[in-house]
Amino acid sequence: MYGIVNKAIQDLVTETFGEDKWEAVKEKSGVDVDFFLSNEPYEDSITYELVGAASEVLGISAGDVLQAFGEWWVLKTGKEKYGGLMESGGNNLKEFLVNLPLFHNRIMLMYPKLTPPEFKVSDIEESSIHVHYHSEREGLQEFVRGLMSGLGKMYEVDVNVELLQSRSDGSSHEIFKVSW
Repeated sequence: MYGIVNKAIQDLVTETFGEDKWEAVKEKSGVDVDFFLSNEPYEDSITYELVGAASEVLGISAGDVLQAFGEWWVLKTGKEKYGGLMESGGNNLKEFLVNLPLFHNRIMLMYPKLTPPEFKVSDIEESSIHVHYHSEREGLQEFVRGLMSGLGKMYEVDVNVELLQSRSDGSSHEIFKVSW
């Protein structure tokens, strides 16, 4: 993953829990990086180590860390680093989710070494949509749930994100039903 992901985890922990908690997370994770360069790729294992250490240090589940990180990614990192791109995604949550499959195509122009997930949508209704999440990286479904929740907050809409199928249940990918 690119350094911007790890930097966002650092920002989430630092701004929400304090610099001392971030130092504890770094120490517990064994990650020996003084600062993350946003445009540089890092091993995925670093991100997983940071999430695991944050879970232990903060006393919350890794799923809760990932969900909080997903919301943070949309509301802080996305808006601050990719404001124009986020705004061009749609005028409301439904439009953004319908356009989501094209979103990473634009991101790949900025991060050419990116191995992005793939999103597809189906079952588009007036107040719900199914979001299909395909990724070679496992264990990030709660991050995606947080992203969907963060998008709801960005558009000031109450959302419910229900996991309909998961790779942990033997499926080929995750499907979320996002309702508003």
